[in-house]
Amino acid sequence: MELTLDELRAVAAFAVACARPVLPLFEASFPDDERPRLALAAAAAFVEGGPRTKAMRDGAWGAQRSAIAARDAGELVAEQAARAALAAGGAGYLHPVADAAQVRHVVGAAAHALRARELAGGLAPVAATAELAGPVVRMVLQRYPAAPASGGRVGELVREVDEVLRM
Repeated sequence: MELTLDELRAVAAFAVACARPVLPLFEASFPDDERPRLALAAAAAFVEGGPRTKAMRDGAWGAQRSAIAARDAGELVAEQAARAALAAGGAGYLHPVADAAQVRHVVGAAAHALRARELAGGLAPVAATAELAGPVVRMVLQRYPAAPASGGRVGELVREVDEVLRM
């Protein structure tokens, strides 16, 4: 399987579009932690035509550390918002391997953003989130097996988004 840079950019653009709206949910609890914002900025630079860089990986790892800190502080909404940024930061590194686990790299930011909204008491419309994905994202997703049956509530959301995007 091959993935072009344009396809990777489309996947990353979808991830950024899903994660960016929930960033304020993280920043409300951790206003001085800019790691998730940096992860999104690095991913957005790639989406806009930049190369895949160490900043993308570093941003994703930083967002992961933010998610862990939020979880440890009992801030589950902030944790999920940071995990959405983590997923967006790593989306440009989707592996061209026909493995169901890769589906999470395509729709993970969407699933974590949906979960953050749920935990915050808001609506989490899977169909509206899926509308952020263009035809290239849907085409890329078709190359992979369906999402695996694991992962708790976020895993359920991964499968829901996956199913909607394959329609």
